Amino acid sequence: MNKRLYTLLGFLSFVFLFSCSEQGSKEGFFSKIKIEWELVTNFANGGQNFEAAFIFKNESNHTLEAEGWKLFFNMAPRTIVREEGQQNVTLTHINGDWYSLAPEEGFELAPGEELIIPYIGIEGVIKESDAPMGLYFVLYNKEGEETEIIEVDTYSVRPFLTEDQLLRGPDDKETPASAEKWYEQNEGLTLLAKDDLQPIIPSPVNFWKKGGFVELDASWVIYYEKGLKNEANRLKEKLEEVSGGVFDIQEGKGEGKAITLGKGAVRVDGKTEEAYELKVGDELVQIKGSDAPGVFYGVQSLLALVDTQVYTENSSSLKIPKVEVEDAPRFDFRSLHLDVARNFQNKETVLRLLDVMAHYKLNHFLFYISEDEGWRLEIEGLPELTEVGAQRGHVSGMDALALHPAYGSGPIPNAEGSHGSGYYTKEDFVEILKYAKDRHITIIPELNFPAHARAVIKSMEVRYKKFMDEGNEEAANEYRLIDPDDTSIYLSAQSFKDNVVSVARPSTYRFYDKVVEEISKMYKEAGLELRKFHAGGDEVPEGSWTASPMADELLKSLPEIDNPKNLQAYFFEKLLERLEKYDMEIHVWEEMALLKTVEGTYVPNPAFVGKGVVPYIWNNMFDYPDLGYQLANQGYEVVLCNVSNFYFDLAYNNDPNEPGLYWAGFVDTQNAWTFAPFDWFKTTYKTNMGEQIDQAAEFKNMERIQPESKKNIMGLEAQLWSETIKGRDMVEYYTLPKLLGFAESAWAKEREWENTIETETRQGQIFKGWNRFANTIAQREYPKLGTLNGGYEYRIAPPGAKVENERIYANVNLPGLEIRYTQDGSEPSMDSPLYQEPLENSNGIKLKAFDALGNASRTVEVTK
Repeated sequence: MNKRLYTLLGFLSFVFLFSCSEQGSKEGFFSKIKIEWELVTNFANGGQNFEAAFIFKNESNHTLEAEGWKLFFNMAPRTIVREEGQQNVTLTHINGDWYSLAPEEGFELAPGEELIIPYIGIEGVIKESDAPMGLYFVLYNKEGEETEIIEVDTYSVRPFLTEDQLLRGPDDKETPASAEKWYEQNEGLTLLAKDDLQPIIPSPVNFWKKGGFVELDASWVIYYEKGLKNEANRLKEKLEEVSGGVFDIQEGKGEGKAITLGKGAVRVDGKTEEAYELKVGDELVQIKGSDAPGVFYGVQSLLALVDTQVYTENSSSLKIPKVEVEDAPRFDFRSLHLDVARNFQNKETVLRLLDVMAHYKLNHFLFYISEDEGWRLEIEGLPELTEVGAQRGHVSGMDALALHPAYGSGPIPNAEGSHGSGYYTKEDFVEILKYAKDRHITIIPELNFPAHARAVIKSMEVRYKKFMDEGNEEAANEYRLIDPDDTSIYLSAQSFKDNVVSVARPSTYRFYDKVVEEISKMYKEAGLELRKFHAGGDEVPEGSWTASPMADELLKSLPEIDNPKNLQAYFFEKLLERLEKYDMEIHVWEEMALLKTVEGTYVPNPAFVGKGVVPYIWNNMFDYPDLGYQLANQGYEVVLCNVSNFYFDLAYNNDPNEPGLYWAGFVDTQNAWTFAPFDWFKTTYKTNMGEQIDQAAEFKNMERIQPESKKNIMGLEAQLWSETIKGRDMVEYYTLPKLLGFAESAWAKEREWENTIETETRQGQIFKGWNRFANTIAQREYPKLGTLNGGYEYRIAPPGAKVENERIYANVNLPGLEIRYTQDGSEPSMDSPLYQEPLENSNGIKLKAFDALGNASRTVEVTK
């Protein structure tokens, strides 16, 4: 039992548990209540539900009775289908992913006894990361008052082993996770020679090898033209990091062994922004960019050419091939989104992410600082946002003026190892802005309204109460966000019941304006202008504002609005008027550019075309898979962030040990690489349940992008939502190597296969291109990523394996990785035998994939 003990109301007796002489051992008693959780099946109720169970075992000398305690926990939000008489307990969904389990009359667990508490819920559960987490007991006195909180550390999750546990139900068409499945997926990939690898990721427009190599060392001087000192410093910093040498930089023209950075007229593939030319000769390396970003990307390509021996052999020699490169990006907007609200990620994690983004030539970062579960940025004049909105801990119920635990963050705010609490100070944020600026990355902050707003709602209710207690009603209402008489009943996509602001309150718009103004000041402090802001606008739940007196009054004045749902469009129109003074693009999720018809369908809303509104399109699989093309054809500039290709928080595969979400299926590096932006129907292969899509039939009547509208595809963005992501290692594991595939789709010129009509031919082209890219990741990029910035925590996939004719065959998903094995039950290491040919089958052979630095995958065990 964790020794942290939180006393709420003092030290009180619990006669239902202990005699008076044993009063001091309540925590010791609960440490002997062992709790397990088991997924029983995903095929309950004819395959419509999952069944799971808590298993309580009393290893103490006292009886656990039906009074004085509740168990609280977080669990992937699922509606519970309750059965009567479930072992005399009540399992309650409180809000979001917060649940409680409470005893009813008749509950009793005697010493030595085990109690199985089953329950049934909707949808399948196939990941250990879906299991209940953050368990803690709350103790109560006879008056029902909370007295103590005791965290549980005797909890475990039973493994998922059977097909009923590995599949989401009878509609799941994916093959269950197994080494045999991975072996089949890896078949056909071949090891390429070093000279056949892709020299730079993402691929340049034109690349010519000139033969031979140049070795850079400290005798080379970096020369830069005026205005390019930042780019010279970034080059110096990275060359010194990988070589251990010291490189001199000077303003002016180069002589002797020189690396020169300059600007000039550069036009590549019709592009004159962010374009560059790179020439590597015997005693001269020239980088000429059309602008400073172009020079910076030329620097990244030069760094990408460094031979991997500098990483794998600790060599100080920077061996570079003699080449000429002409390059420019396919899309002007190449972005990564990071959610730091669900689970907080510290400043260092963000800076490391910006650095790796810059190397792969991404130039925008959507900073998701506002959500139901947290607000993460200090705002001058609104201290409640961080005092309340940046802290999660146990509360008495969903109506309390504080944030409850989420995603296993636990009952104690700011507890070590928890990611529920935390925020960036103004100084932190300015530092992040400057760091991004130096790497030519534009940070786009997001304040998501009108839904996904619970953290700010709670914060402003605390502010309201504070000023009302002082008798200052005007100040209390200045930034209030709710209609206090609203009795609307709804359930958000993440199962919240109270996360939507009032769109009828002037103070809602005043609050938004205040936050934008303060963020704008931070940009100015960083030497920047706030030119792009994301207003969110997604997932407003059905039922919002339907029982709000303030909304009713507003609707009376708006006869043209016949559905409360369309108050969202009204809200956005008024918000745009308020933000007009900032002269910035307003980015939104796709829903903000839609209207709901009387028939209940959604159609593009033409009201915001030409007003600097940029919708982000995630939906390419569900009700409106052509929505992005509809909006682009209407005249909207759009950003594509297709869920089946670019949602990095979706798990790499359906292995229960592989963390991540899967509501839209699974996303790996190949999905991110295989994307045709002007015909994404070609690269949408499966439904979210793994059923192969007949593209010709399924997408036959979909709207296509018009040739004149292709210019409205502003660019691409990858998404990293953080429900299941806790800490830097997990951020990097989810992101890498997926980010490399995304960078190729966002930067590289149109690939041949994107325009190939015949399916079999196109698939052959894709496979050939992917084989080269996969080899490049394993042989070139992993050693680099494992070294830069102290090393990134990238994912190495477990090997595939099959048994055939009493022999074990094994392979990898990225050729160039090694497989090592053991036969004595021990874990494979770099000193273990190298797999080179099929092994004789014997019980307990363990296999593991390794890269050149010795970083490894999870273990695969092959049994007879």
